[in-house]
Amino acid sequence: MKSSGRSRIAETLLPGGSEPDPRFTLANERTFLAWIRTSLAFLAGGIAVEAFTGDLFQEPVRKALSVALLLLGMFISGGSALRWLRVERSLRHGLPLPLPLIAPILGIGGAVVAAVIVFLVLVS
Repeated sequence: MKSSGRSRIAETLLPGGSEPDPRFTLANERTFLAWIRTSLAFLAGGIAVEAFTGDLFQEPVRKALSVALLLLGMFISGGSALRWLRVERSLRHGLPLPLPLIAPILGIGGAVVAAVIVFLVLVS
């Protein structure tokens, strides 16, 4: 029997603490969804590079770029779930919000992929 009205999964993932202001929880969910949209964009970009750049890049280059974009998308998707959980726990326990670890990785990863694409377009 649930004493707090929360599901068993919620009790396992978010033990203790108190319910935060719903506005903060909803803002955390919106941020999570923004990260998921970013992840989907990288996944779509990886698929598009593989599907539509056959005449622009040689196969090994095309595959490497496609895999890099797909891995970034996959990493951001998983990282966004962990970020949501860390922020939600901080809100429930009145702790400072954790730093977003996926933001610098996204920025650096995106910049590296973009630099490689620019270089390859200029060379070809």
